[in-house]
Amino acid sequence: MKGVQLIPNALTTASLFCGFFSVVKALSGDYHAASWPILLAGLFDLLDGRLAKLTGGESQFGIEYDSLVDLSSFGLAPGILIYTWTLSDLGKLGWLAAFLYFACGALRLARYNVQHGDVEERFFQGLPIPMAAYSLTTFVIFYEEVAFYPPAKNYVMAFLTMTLALLMVSNIRYRSIKGIELNLRNSFFALVILVVGIVIVAARPEITMFLFVTGYVASGIVEELVTLRQGRRLVAHVRQKRAERRKKEEEDKNDHAMLCL
Repeated sequence: MKGVQLIPNALTTASLFCGFFSVVKALSGDYHAASWPILLAGLFDLLDGRLAKLTGGESQFGIEYDSLVDLSSFGLAPGILIYTWTLSDLGKLGWLAAFLYFACGALRLARYNVQHGDVEERFFQGLPIPMAAYSLTTFVIFYEEVAFYPPAKNYVMAFLTMTLALLMVSNIRYRSIKGIELNLRNSFFALVILVVGIVIVAARPEITMFLFVTGYVASGIVEELVTLRQGRRLVAHVRQKRAERRKKEEEDKNDHAMLCL
């Protein structure tokens, strides 16, 4: 069993190394090179959890270790990257925005550790911290690819950083990959969609990754608004039916009173 647990924990350590390497590159001013290790850390984070479940190598040590590594690779590393890349030019607002992201990431992970067994089985409550990190890093890669001027005093980036921080600790639900059920009937089509997605990303990864991640972040907000609207319609429908029933009861009482007279 100890030998089996070594493999998932080794992948978690690889994710930690990616986060540390990203910090080193960000502090040296190589922001493009600092972004890719965070994306790679997300791949290691996905594999270590899946492998631990497949091999039965889950342990309390692995869960706690994975959480600490996630905070380093998806909380601290993106925070330092985005601060050194552009937020440092904004003075106090810049480092407060970066700290808010880091602090909300820590709170997000703490809540996940408490709720992942029941609340966060099919849906994530709040934006997952790896996707928040991906939003920042893919934006850096996208900007470095298409922009022709340095991102000095980028207030939009400060707003985006704080928005992602608040989304992580919000109650907005985001769909989990674990909630997607595949069977023999649709597994072939899912494979085709996966292949098409890989081809699209491989064509222009600097742009397509940013678009995919942005779409995922927006999906939770859109679905929340649709659900809220449907909920309001349901409440209004129930209230209308209740009012109609009361009105009918009042009419029946009046008719009964008239008959008695």
